This record gives sequence, C-alpha cells and structure tokens, in this order.
Amino acid sequence: MVRGLRGATTVAQDDGQSVLVATEALVSEMAKANEIEPEDIISVVISTTKDIKSAFPAKAVRSIDGWKYVPVMCTHEMDVPGAMPLCIRVLMHVNTAILQKDIQHLYQNDAVKLRPDLQQ
Repeated sequence: MVRGLRGATTVAQDDGQSVLVATEALVSEMAKANEIEPEDIISVVISTTKDIKSAFPAKAVRSIDGWKYVPVMCTHEMDVPGAMPLCIRVLMHVNTAILQKDIQHLYQNDAVKLRPDLQQ
C-alpha cells in the first residue's frame, strides 16, 4: 500500500547548514517513527517558503546513509500572506502496511503550530 507521510520544520535563519541539518533531522525522524527503510520510499517532495534560498534541502536527504537513490525534489511553497516563515515541509510517499490513521506525521520546531491536531 502507498501512503503519504507529512512533516515540517523551521529554521531560525536562512543559513545553508541550518537548512541541511533541520531537513536531515526531520526526514530521518519521519522514517524512524514509521519504521520506513530507504527501499520502502517511492519519492520525497520537499517545499520551502520563499525566504529559504541558501541550500537545496534535497541535498540533506541524499546524504543520509542508504538514501542515495531515493528520488527527491525541491520546490517553493505558495507565498501566502501570514504564512509561517522559514519553513521546510516534507511529503514522503512510501510503501507500507501501516494504516492511514496510524501514520506518524512529524512537526518540529515552530512547525508544530501547523498541525497541533497531529501532535502526540
């Protein structure tokens, strides 16, 4: 079965190292929480708010041990007035037997405000 795993995080400033570290931490924790191995992953789509320009978050994903061949794509989020700044969002498509209601979606840093209904 194919499922979508969602996650988001924020950085304090648009700094390349911060973007890469935050992205790797989020993606790694999403996979761990849902017991997902790289071979289970169909693709990963990462969006950033337009104020993040210092690094491609996909670089962080491809650098995770065993993730070299996971298809990853970056894009910018819609520029909506009042949107959370400095935000990195992830949508991971995976093969899993986990029920939709049991998927662990992860929100870190200020991004916890995006989906308080999914916080555990």
